[in-house]
Amino acid sequence: MSEQATFYFDLGSPYAYLSAERVAAVFDDAGAEHPEWQPILLGGLFARFGRDSWAKGPDRAEGLREVERRAQAYALPPIRWPDPFPGNMLTAMRAATFAKEIGRTVSFALAGFRQAFAAGRDLSEPDNVFLTAASSELHPRSLEIAVNRQAIKDRLRAATDHAGDLGVIGVPAVAVGDEVFWGDDRLEEAAAAARQ
Repeated sequence: MSEQATFYFDLGSPYAYLSAERVAAVFDDAGAEHPEWQPILLGGLFARFGRDSWAKGPDRAEGLREVERRAQAYALPPIRWPDPFPGNMLTAMRAATFAKEIGRTVSFALAGFRQAFAAGRDLSEPDNVFLTAASSELHPRSLEIAVNRQAIKDRLRAATDHAGDLGVIGVPAVAVGDEVFWGDDRLEEAAAAARQ
């Protein structure tokens, strides 16, 4: 009997993009139930744990190359980096929270990741978030209203806090029971744990 896992993501993370594109197949291969997708705000985790993005540090160039190498290995389109990278994902992640509220998490998230890392569009720009909404059958006007609702803001904050309480310090991360598997390179291990 498999235990449902939770897949934590932020649309600003290229490693989360790499995992998002393959998580369903990896869990299928392991014979595990697909995980629930949970949007969280990576910046909130960074603030809580006193961390920052690798893309702002001395290992940036190496990290960019590694993401590009993995995308090629996974047979994904070549990475097109948005400018700026990393960007401010607050509106995009509020949008993802609204998408979850109405049962469109996966389609919206995949569309957002592809806009950012396959098309190179900056999701810091609200117009690019609304373009993502339209491509995943969410009405842009409804989304524009939703991202300003206090309930959506509170839900994203609560989800991020809860993830931090579980020990999620970055994305992608998969929680299986009380165990957290952090990183694209631990996706298979997470799927195996969900199956057990």
